[in-house]
Amino acid sequence: MSDEEKIDSIKELKNRVGPVAEKWQLWAQLELALPKTARSGSPYYELKFVDAEGSVTLRAWNDTAAFEQSSQLKNGDFFEIAAEWFYNKEFKSIEAKNWNLRPLSPEQADIVLAGSAALNKQQQEDYAFIESSVAAIKDPRLQALCQSFLDRFGERFRRTGAARDYHHARRGGLVEHVAQMMRSALKICEAYPALNPDLMVAGVLFHDSGKLWENNYSEKGFTMPYSETGELIGHIPMGMELVNKLWRDLLDSELSNGWLTLDPPNEQVRLHLLHLIGAHHGEMAFGSPVVPKTPEAIALHYVDNLDAKMEMFAKGYETAATLAPNVLDRVRPLPGRLIHPLGKFEG
Repeated sequence: MSDEEKIDSIKELKNRVGPVAEKWQLWAQLELALPKTARSGSPYYELKFVDAEGSVTLRAWNDTAAFEQSSQLKNGDFFEIAAEWFYNKEFKSIEAKNWNLRPLSPEQADIVLAGSAALNKQQQEDYAFIESSVAAIKDPRLQALCQSFLDRFGERFRRTGAARDYHHARRGGLVEHVAQMMRSALKICEAYPALNPDLMVAGVLFHDSGKLWENNYSEKGFTMPYSETGELIGHIPMGMELVNKLWRDLLDSELSNGWLTLDPPNEQVRLHLLHLIGAHHGEMAFGSPVVPKTPEAIALHYVDNLDAKMEMFAKGYETAATLAPNVLDRVRPLPGRLIHPLGKFEG
């Protein structure tokens, strides 16, 4: 272990770094070591390191010891980076000097994969909330369906992003998105008692379930690869296919004993859940094969959109350039420049 203070994440590094170089160590994964040539003709390596919440780039020039080391590095390996970090105002980027790398052990790599302490704690709590919400579903068919999903695909679920770019675009981001949507959906069911809370919880859980094959991170890394299946089919049809597959498996199991006498009928329950998945984008122009046609479908659509937009605002306040006091640059796809929110009255 180096003598430098350990930084918990690249996000923390970006929050703390300033114009004066300070010695810190960072644990991260090497995503790419790319040989390049400067304008002067001198070769150098550009190294991109990533973790659950960000990326940082180092450069190894040909007149340094790091240059030879960089030529031997393997993409995907995990390292401790001990360096003097500073913010380069001219290039508006974080840079490091006098840096060196030490390979991490598999146990240390797992710590990096889990994210910062705060992110890991949040995702653990979010997953526990999803589990408890599923356990509280009263309809035995929807409860068994949701539990089957968690049992069979929970590990994959926990490393899937909710999106590729705009919101919760990080390892485990789908868990955060689904948990927060469940919290909102259950509160909305209190405000509108006509809504079916069991159907809402199941709809939230499955609405983006196809992203387990569209936005899934590699098992030991922070790369979200593209797939032919994801590109050709998309997450909405894949989510509907997944529900049908799990539903058929349950009908063939002993868990379905007695379901034929339940009201509403099995087939109606399945169709309404499929409708929530198919309609959750709200409009056909945005990828939904059908528009929302039930109260639960329209509620789910707005809950989904609200949580995505709240995440975009939160991320925008962290990253957008300041244009004037309380005014920040636009973060797409939000409709305009950001304004800092009004503080809460403290009395």
